[in-house]
Amino acid sequence: MRPWWTRSTGTARAEEGTDRAVSIGRINRTKGIALAAITSTAVMAGVILIQGAADADPAPTLAEAKKQVADLEHQAEVAGESANDLRGQISAAQARVNALKSGIAKQQAQVDAVKRQIGSLAVAGYQTSGISTTAQLLLSNNPDQFLSQASTAQAFAGQQNSALRRYQLAQGKLTDLQASEQTELAALQAVQAKQTSFVNQLNGNLDKAQKVLDKLSAADRQRIADENAQEAENARKERPTRDGNRTGDDIPNIPASGRGAIAVNAALSQLGSPYVWGADGPSSYDCSGLTMYAWGKAGVSLSHSSKAQAGEGRRVTRSELQPGDLIFYYSPISHVAIYLGNGRIVHAPRPGKSVEIAPMDEMPINTMVRPG
Repeated sequence: MRPWWTRSTGTARAEEGTDRAVSIGRINRTKGIALAAITSTAVMAGVILIQGAADADPAPTLAEAKKQVADLEHQAEVAGESANDLRGQISAAQARVNALKSGIAKQQAQVDAVKRQIGSLAVAGYQTSGISTTAQLLLSNNPDQFLSQASTAQAFAGQQNSALRRYQLAQGKLTDLQASEQTELAALQAVQAKQTSFVNQLNGNLDKAQKVLDKLSAADRQRIADENAQEAENARKERPTRDGNRTGDDIPNIPASGRGAIAVNAALSQLGSPYVWGADGPSSYDCSGLTMYAWGKAGVSLSHSSKAQAGEGRRVTRSELQPGDLIFYYSPISHVAIYLGNGRIVHAPRPGKSVEIAPMDEMPINTMVRPG
């Protein structure tokens, strides 16, 4: 390599330009790294700020929390009654599946019986088929007896053919029954899955309600719990006495008679019992479970579904209402109560509450029905 002083001016300038380019590249890379670090820091700071804002979401006031919880518990009840409405479909589908299972068992017994008969005929036929008919006739010491036996053999063959036809028919019917069972099972599982979806919605809304309560202070949560407990206790004090007398000031003194009176007193006897989805007594109820229980005491069978119960009686107008009549709420129907008289009802309101007496117009009325 030549000494620097012997290099040409052009070469020196070229090398100087290369060195300058390398230096500029290093500076740019350094700036890029710094910019990336600054940007990343800014992004992280933004995320933290956003998360902090979310975490700092202000807790609702006691009144706001009560309203939010009431709305969510109502949504839970709607989902619960939708699940209840599928009970009839599930019961009917299960009954069809059980009937098919019984039919399959009986048909399988018939198939097995025909198979055993075919086996017996096959053995009998085999025992007479060792040599030809002509040879058997020539070797027979008693031709008349042989001809009689030959006729019997032909009869066996005819029986075999008849048995085979019966078997084919029996097996075909069995196959049809088994196919029908699979179809009904699939339908049953689909309805059960739909019901499970509604139950999940119910539980999801209750979880949301609990999260609202969790945002309150411990003192406010205790205050709500105490209020609910006091409401339940006050309702229990309104229960009729053993002789049927109505003791509470909130119970309308409206004469009731017949089965309606029995249903009213049965419902009033459960005042203060907690709402539990799917329950129909003896110590907890959902809305249609309470009406089902009360009218059951009067000898009238109702479905465990507010929507179904709306079709299980005679429609009445507001002016025709009598104690014991059922009042259905919302559209589509998702709640039911028992009319007491003087514009009052007894009902199981929603999760978190207990069986209580309330004004009949506190919810939007859909229709009114007199069971039985």
